[in-house]
Amino acid sequence: MGDRIIEGNGDFTPVKVGEELEVAIEGLGDKGDGIARVKGFVLFVPGTNVGEKVKIKINKVLKKVGFAKPIED
Repeated sequence: MGDRIIEGNGDFTPVKVGEELEVAIEGLGDKGDGIARVKGFVLFVPGTNVGEKVKIKINKVLKKVGFAKPIED
């Protein structure tokens, strides 16, 4: 795990599981999770609000989206 290449079709993702980043929350998803983007790649971050800048840890990466959780500094 942790690879940036998704098996099968060779798509490249700009994030990997376990990576820590600082992102800006740009919007909210249908379920209320914050949405951030890294090089156009969408990340869902629960417990965040639009306009926040948060430090996150990537916990799941799919073909077109990823999931992260906010972490303390």
